[in-house]
Order: sequence, then C-alpha cells, then structure tokens
Amino acid sequence: MAGTDAQAAAAWHEPVGELLSRGVDERGAPVSVRRVRPGVAELSWTSSPPDGGAPASPGVRAAVEQAFAGGLVRVESRVPVTELDRVRTAARAGLRREGVLRGGADSHDTLLLARLAGDPAPDTRDGFMAMLNAGLPTKRVISHGLLRDPAGRVLLCELTYKPEWDLPGGVVEPGESPREGVRREVREEIGLDVESPRLVTVNWLPSWRSWDDACVFVFDLGVHDPTVTDRLTLQPTEIAAVHWCDVAEVARHAAAATARLLAYLAELPAGSPYLEGGADVTGP
Repeated sequence: MAGTDAQAAAAWHEPVGELLSRGVDERGAPVSVRRVRPGVAELSWTSSPPDGGAPASPGVRAAVEQAFAGGLVRVESRVPVTELDRVRTAARAGLRREGVLRGGADSHDTLLLARLAGDPAPDTRDGFMAMLNAGLPTKRVISHGLLRDPAGRVLLCELTYKPEWDLPGGVVEPGESPREGVRREVREEIGLDVESPRLVTVNWLPSWRSWDDACVFVFDLGVHDPTVTDRLTLQPTEIAAVHWCDVAEVARHAAAATARLLAYLAELPAGSPYLEGGADVTGP
C-alpha cells in the first residue's frame, strides 16, 4: 500500500452502530454516519491528504445535513487532538467543541465535537461566531472577599478540602458577574450578606498543582467587629472554621500567593489594578 493510502487507512475509524449512510467525499475517501443512540449519530471520515489535495469539508458537511434531513437531532464526532485538519473540517461542517476525552498512556486525548439540528448553519454569522466561541480558551474566574477587623486582621476560612486557609469566596458561575459572585459565595459559605463590594485588585494566578491558571477578583467587604464571627453560619461541607489573622498568621496558614497578596494589601490598602501571584508587576 502506498504511503498516502496507508496514512488514510490508519486515520479511518468507523464507529460502532447502525449504518445510516456511507459515501465518499471529493477525494474519494469514505465518510460514514452511524446511529449510536436514539436521535444521535456519530460521523467519521479520513484526514485531508498531506499532498494538499481536496479538503474533506464539503463531503463531511453534506453528510451532516443528510443526517438532519433524516430526522436525527445530534451528530457528533471524536477526533484526536493532534489531527488539526480534521478538527478544522468538523468546524467547517458546524460541529462545535464540547470537551476533551482523556486518553491513556498509549493514546492521544480526543476532542468531542457535535452539532445539533437546531444550531445555525456554519456559513451564517451566528453559526460562525458559535463555532469560534466553542473553540476559544476558557479561564477560571474567582471572586474573593476581604473582610478586616478594626485591628487590621483579615478573616480567613479554614477549609475542609485543603490544608491552606483562604479568603471567603469562590468560582464565579457562567454568566455571573464577579461582583455578584463574591456576594453569593460569601453568603453561601459563611452566611454573611454584603452590600456594594469594592474592587481592590485583579490577581492572576499561574497554574498550581491540579489547578489551571485563573483570574481572581478581590473585593473589599469592609471593616467588621470581631464578634461578627459569632453570628456566621458556616457551610459545613467546605468551611471548618473562620479565623481573624494577622500578617504572621496569614503567612503560617495561607498559600504563598495568598500571603503575598495580603502582605501587599496591608502595605497598600488602596490596592493595585493588577497583580500576578499576589505581586505587583506594574512597575519597571
């Protein structure tokens, strides 16, 4: 078998299921659609040839349109993350990235892509924007609240799921503003309603252990009487206790980035518009 034919054969993977259609694209390479569960089909095709021959996109898109014309509501495909030409072909056919199926030690990760019958066509403005949006990087957004007492101590939460103490707050939900996120998280975690949080800084955190990088919005939640902790209602699955901490106690119990952040804010209470890992990087 010639080299190009061998590569095409290796790239061909036909899913298991009822065969609904099988044809060829502009290159004469196979494109198949198989039903894998009610209303759902899986699409498979070979990679575009390395010699710059005709792309598979028109044939793949035609197979998707035919599947919807036959009453299916979802067409999906699994493509190795290393096969960028197949990822582009799927996007041109209107399939959006939905997630990554992790591979084992001997296999690559696989992208799960899909198009629904009600999705806008890929050659429309809305369809093109949706395709781009699905493939863009995402970044976690976290909102933390800074509560102080009159002595300048900071309220830290002793957490049930990690040894490091942290500021109250958490991950902002999709579609939720960071400001509303900190109000919700503080209410859920410690039972405190806060009004008009004031942004102190945005702190970018690099990847750490199993966490990807994130942007943390830090809000000033005001100065409170130390006895406010007697009236808090802690979320038992996340918060074991709360503590008023001075700089030394923060350094002893918090993660390094949190300790740097709070030490910086103790010296400059007005904050800085932007930090990285709790450090000011806006200077020369």
